[in-house]
Amino acid sequence: MSERAEMKGPVTRRRRTTITGSGPVKQANGSKSHDAEEKPPQSPGAEAKTDDVSRHPSNGKPDREMGVSGQQPPHSPSRKHMSVVEEFNERLSCHVLQESLLSSASGYSNYRGILNWCVVMLDPYSWPAACLIIGSNVFILATLYTERRLAVGTISPRTGGILHIFNLTSILIFPAATVLTLTSMTPVGGILSLGAYSILFLKLYSYQDTNRWCRQIREMKAKRLTRSYSCPSVAQSNGSAVQSHVSYPGNLTHRDMYYFVFAPTLCYQLNFPRSRRIRIRFLMRRLFEMLFFMQLLVGLIQQWMVPTIQNSMKPFQEMDFSRMVERLLKLAVPNHLIWLIFFYWFFHSCLNFVAELLQFGDRQFYKDWWNSETVTYFWSNWNIPVYKWCLRHFYKPMLRKGVNKFLARTAVFLMSAFFHEYLVSIPLKMFRPWAFIGMMAQVPLAWFVGRFLNGNYGNAAVWISLIIGQPVAVLMYVHDYYVIHYGSTT
Repeated sequence: MSERAEMKGPVTRRRRTTITGSGPVKQANGSKSHDAEEKPPQSPGAEAKTDDVSRHPSNGKPDREMGVSGQQPPHSPSRKHMSVVEEFNERLSCHVLQESLLSSASGYSNYRGILNWCVVMLDPYSWPAACLIIGSNVFILATLYTERRLAVGTISPRTGGILHIFNLTSILIFPAATVLTLTSMTPVGGILSLGAYSILFLKLYSYQDTNRWCRQIREMKAKRLTRSYSCPSVAQSNGSAVQSHVSYPGNLTHRDMYYFVFAPTLCYQLNFPRSRRIRIRFLMRRLFEMLFFMQLLVGLIQQWMVPTIQNSMKPFQEMDFSRMVERLLKLAVPNHLIWLIFFYWFFHSCLNFVAELLQFGDRQFYKDWWNSETVTYFWSNWNIPVYKWCLRHFYKPMLRKGVNKFLARTAVFLMSAFFHEYLVSIPLKMFRPWAFIGMMAQVPLAWFVGRFLNGNYGNAAVWISLIIGQPVAVLMYVHDYYVIHYGSTT
């Protein structure tokens, strides 16, 4: 045998052991083997392809001779040994480095089951107030998409105005009709849901009003919008960080809309003042105050105010004026104390808690109303969010149209009287004008105190109106509610 044959011998034997076919196998000294020996060398890719073909022959039968290819049979002793080792390793170590599913670092996002749980729990008949509040998102998105169409000119300003009027009117009518028709709606749930919709009405009115001003400025060929045109820029205090300013129509986003919906303000602007960070200690103090004063309010109402009201029903039914006055004065103390606690709980604890979470920089939710020497000063300083809204979107626009100040101020009290009556009569499902009359009585009272009483006398008159006026309205509503719902059984 020649030297060439000796060199090619091992290769021929390797091909005989790995290549299988459907026809008869030729021997190494046959013509077929000789032809294979004379083929030029193949590239690495071709060799890999040849190996793949050899491992998966055309007849679909697995290769039984795995020694050359490097793979072991599935039942070989070494594979069995490896499976046993892996099984013991699984028994010995059950912990790996991983994040909790609810952690933001886990990247988990499948909460379909939680959504189904919410749907099951929020049965519209068991939780009507919660379902009604969740449904308010329809009106929020309707306002946003209408403003987007107005920004790009898809709809005319007249059409957009009609859509906004229809949407804002529906915000007041839809929850009122729902509260009146649902028998499962309690008075407390009705007050909460109507209060949420009233706040949403004021917010969305401010939103569409502010964006309309921005469109007017754009139509006046404003070259650059580097700040909010809804209110002047102010110096940011408390270490406020520099935020990137948004210009119209870049503010028409879901993020911007829902930030405004949850922000503790009723007046919209494109760029709110923002605080630098969330102060955890401040946040925890406000949270503790919220929980503590909530329990205190519930306890005082149940243990002090409700028994006093129940004892006042008989004198009102018998029209015994002397005992009515005595019961009224007896109710004035707990009612006034509860009102003061509620003021601190809502305007200081709750609003500051929300503002801190959202890093909302404007924390002036009230001023020194306790020093009020006139009724007008009190109503201008005890509820700053509502006062800003009335001044910006109702009072000043009326003055710009030529309405005198007295009529404009009376119109503000008229609108406030409507919302007070709206929030009381509809949840109680009885229409009594006591809240409306009480608010409109503030107009002559403000004129009288401002004209004839000054200094401490004016401040005393404001306090007396708060201490006596509220219990009168409470007793009138409770008396009428008692007569309507329980009078026939007594």
